[in-house]
Order: sequence, then structure tokens, then C-alpha cells
Amino acid sequence: MVSVIASSVRKGNVIEKEGKLYVVLKAESFHPGKGTPTTTIDMRRISDGVKVTERYKTTESMEKAFIDELTYNYLYQDGEHFVFMDPVHFEQVHVDKDVVGDWAPYLQEGMEVQLSLFNGTAVSIVLPQRVTLEITETEPAVKGQTASGSFKPAVLSNGVRTMVPAHIVPGTRVVVMTEDGAYVERAKD
Repeated sequence: MVSVIASSVRKGNVIEKEGKLYVVLKAESFHPGKGTPTTTIDMRRISDGVKVTERYKTTESMEKAFIDELTYNYLYQDGEHFVFMDPVHFEQVHVDKDVVGDWAPYLQEGMEVQLSLFNGTAVSIVLPQRVTLEITETEPAVKGQTASGSFKPAVLSNGVRTMVPAHIVPGTRVVVMTEDGAYVERAKD
């Protein structure tokens, strides 16, 4: 364990609180004009998956656990687990679906991800910021709705709903953010 200040804690870090380990899901610092700056941390207790939100003074000391951050390739889903392989040693790691969480629809076979391991158990995962997916359904463009700023609902090949520019049609490959499925651009492939 190493002591860090609350404002330096980031998504994916593992911290110890009252003898239990938590993986950080989101950390936001707030600096009001007057008053004490604070950091709000959303985290999941590793032992049972319970999510908690805590607020700390930004300079408050916390205990950060030492974790191994390693690159793995996604292979496939096996029931409640996702299977990843170490590209160097070819060892496979089974990651619980609670750890993968909202990232699951964006996993693609062979995708390179960062896994954080604590004592050999995966506690968090980070995917590439962007992925390319195909549009499977969208509404036809409404006549006169060709302004560059107008967006319409669409469904990606992974089942995630997003908003795309009016000119995008089913079958179009697009780049989206893995964080929230937001449209970035038409794929250049």
C-alpha cells in the first residue's frame, strides 16, 4: 500500500478503506470558489461488489493498493466470465462480469485491453477509448433534415443505442467512444 491524496485517485485504481479493497469507478474533484475543495469517489467493494460513493477533502490521505496493470487480449465470454489471454505467456484469465460491467458490449475478439490484477485476480479493466462498429438500424433521414448538426437515433451492432448524423444509414461502419457509445466519425475502412 502507498499513501496518496484523494485528488490523485483515478478510475481503475484500487484503494483500501477500513481493511477492505475497493476499485474506483469514477473520481471527480470539485473546487468551489469558497470553501474546501473535495473529491467524490464512486467505488465498488471487490469482496462483494457493493457500490459506494464517498466524498473526501482533495488533500485527504488514502491508501492505494499495489496492482499489476497488464495488457491482455479478449478471447470470448464463458457464462458469467469473460476470458482474456496474456499475449506474451499465453496464460488465460477469467474476469467476472461485474468487473467488466458496462464495457461488455464493446469487447471485440482479439481486442487489446488493460487489466488491473490484485493478487492474480482481475479487479478492473480499461478498453481502448474508441471502437468501430456497424449501424444495424436507424431511422431514414427526414426530408429537409440535412443540417450538419442534426442527429437521429441508431442501434449499433453490439446492441447499444446512440445518436448519429442524419446521413448515416444501416450498414455504415462508425467509430464510437467506449465510455458512452457516443458517435465520433464515420469509419475510414
